[in-house]
Amino acid sequence: MARPPQRKDRRHFFPKQSHPRVAEGLWLYGTHAVQAALANQRRKVMRAVLTERAAAEIGPKLLGRVKSEIVDLNAVGKVLPEGAVHQGVALHCEKLPALALEDVLGTASDRRRIIVVLDQISDPHNAGAILRSASAFGATAVIVQDRHAPSESGVLAKAASGALDSVPYVEVVNIARALEQLGEQDFWRIALAGDGEVALGEAATKGDIALVLGSEGAGIRRLVRERCDIAAFVPIDARTESLNVSNAAAVALYELRRPG
Repeated sequence: MARPPQRKDRRHFFPKQSHPRVAEGLWLYGTHAVQAALANQRRKVMRAVLTERAAAEIGPKLLGRVKSEIVDLNAVGKVLPEGAVHQGVALHCEKLPALALEDVLGTASDRRRIIVVLDQISDPHNAGAILRSASAFGATAVIVQDRHAPSESGVLAKAASGALDSVPYVEVVNIARALEQLGEQDFWRIALAGDGEVALGEAATKGDIALVLGSEGAGIRRLVRERCDIAAFVPIDARTESLNVSNAAAVALYELRRPG
């Protein structure tokens, strides 16, 4: 007796992945991250998998850029890593085209430029939160090393809440050399450190600024700190030893944008 044809498993249509980044692109997820990606004309998008509710929230104008599949909530989760907080939407897209530091420095601005430099901050949640603050306070770019830093991913984009598509995320080979380039362009380079020489408000100048942040464990590396013009600290109450690096970045960016 012939065996009845087997029912195809839904995973045939929504393959489970251990990582959001795959050879032919990556998956972004979460309402804000997907909206920002669809609004970014530099972003090549291929496919959206989302619920009816998420489609209504994102809107037909943005979804008009991409082939969309309306599915249930569980089906969205099948294309993403386990535990991804997707809010009913996933977007398959290409990684953003790489930007060079020269591209950023060539961009004109009618106010002080602030470039955030991350020295070996490897946690994508921290890097994403810093990107979000960079967007909120109008930073020109966030610079990271191409090693020891989170590459573009669904986790980074979700933590950035859309900022990955609005703030240039520049990967460089050498952070110390990038700081030298910034110095040549008259950026005042401030290392944010607990043992800084002065409070950040005193260290800031009226011109362009490069704000350097190090990992919570090792801090800013010696060669990187030596390329800075000054080291500054964020004044906090003595009852607290330090701030999380993403919180410190938000406070510092607010201080640098505060009218003097």
